[in-house]
Amino acid sequence: MMFKRSIKWILPFAILGVAGGGYFLVQKTAPEVETEKTLDTTPRVKTQILQAQTHQVQISSFGEVVPLERTALSTQVSGEVTSWHHNFLSGGVVKRGEVLFTIEKDDYQAAVLQAQAELAQAQATLIEERAKAKVAERQAKKIKDTQVSDLYLRIPQVLSAEARVKSAQAGLRRANRDLENTEVEAPYDALVVSRNIGVGQYITAGSQVAEINNIEHAEVMVPIAGFDAPFLPKDIVGVSAEIIAKGRIEAIREGQIVRDLGVVDSATRMVNMVIRIDDPYGLKSNLTPLPFGSYVEVQFNGRTVDNLFQVPQELVIDERVWVVDPEDKLIPKPVHVLREEQANFFIDSGIENGDELVLTVPEFPQIGMTVIRVNDEADVLAQQGETSE
Repeated sequence: MMFKRSIKWILPFAILGVAGGGYFLVQKTAPEVETEKTLDTTPRVKTQILQAQTHQVQISSFGEVVPLERTALSTQVSGEVTSWHHNFLSGGVVKRGEVLFTIEKDDYQAAVLQAQAELAQAQATLIEERAKAKVAERQAKKIKDTQVSDLYLRIPQVLSAEARVKSAQAGLRRANRDLENTEVEAPYDALVVSRNIGVGQYITAGSQVAEINNIEHAEVMVPIAGFDAPFLPKDIVGVSAEIIAKGRIEAIREGQIVRDLGVVDSATRMVNMVIRIDDPYGLKSNLTPLPFGSYVEVQFNGRTVDNLFQVPQELVIDERVWVVDPEDKLIPKPVHVLREEQANFFIDSGIENGDELVLTVPEFPQIGMTVIRVNDEADVLAQQGETSE
């Protein structure tokens, strides 16, 4: 009886002990449960303090390189072609003053000799008439004045002799000029476009024998768009320009604006500027040749504009930008874009000095959204990655 009573008292305590030990064992062997982290979803943004600046407008356009002069070369005398320059053929380059071709000279040399003889004869006649006039003047002193006339003094004969001398001098000049014209020279450094003669061919005065282009200078005519026109310099003539060629030939050359064509194109409503390039084929320098027909980009400085804000294009959405106010809230500001250049917009109103521009706009920005400023864009990317997880 005593044993049964002891068991009744001991058994509950034993059960409690076994249960406590089991609970302790479960707690010791159970896997650790990670403490749930609290995720900060406040957007982090990189910002920049805005400061207005003075901007030199860059104007860009495109055009084709063309010769300053195109000449249809013709002869001033007739005759048989006796020779031509080895570069006087299509695609050849000749220098100023080089003889392109020659015409048979015998007849013209004979004409010079004949003109010289006529001049000498006229001069001899003049000398004779002047001598006779002096004799008549001495004799006139011995007779009455009423009997002395201009004819007696041989004044008409002297004038006639002087006229024949002048005529003979003119004839000699023409003969010498015709002789010189038997050698046709390049009027400038030229590229030969075409040639229509050969040795032994008889050509007549005035016949077109070749077409050449001036390569001492070239020009590029570029249209100026309406949105660029207000920014053209007041004195456009003389402004330096940079000519950029890309593609098969890559070159950068310097040019100068020489004139405005002075009209507005009725179809495009654009004005046209002409830029001149010296030595386009690089004959006088080691510069890369810029052949006629090349399509090039032309860049030059326009006017200087004060108080502009330079903002990357991707930050201007629906004509507004996002800024952060002193309370770390996002605020959109409508802006006016005065000009676009490359990847930037230049804004003249809507934002002010000291505004804090958001450079990394959140994916879904909201007015009044609280943000955290960071200096390193890597922090922004990391925060965006955490949010997406």
